[in-house]
Amino acid sequence: MQETILILDFGSQYTQLIARRVRELNVYCEIHPFNKIPAFGDEVKGVIFSGSPSSVRQEGAPVPDLSNIRGKLPLLGVCYGAQYLAQS
Repeated sequence: MQETILILDFGSQYTQLIARRVRELNVYCEIHPFNKIPAFGDEVKGVIFSGSPSSVRQEGAPVPDLSNIRGKLPLLGVCYGAQYLAQS
């Protein structure tokens, strides 16, 4: 079983760069859209939330369902991802 980091993409132009940096550390990662969080098992060791062109205060901003993630895995938010984690 390969340890995995999930990257949830909120539309940032830097999501691919985040994934490349993680992979340069010899860590397997997968990018998924924020609204299609995959089912996962014990192989997932953490989740990175990317940035977004939106603001958390903006109407229609991305709102993922974190019920299967929060409190179970380490979470790292970058830009919008950090704003969203702080707000929720």
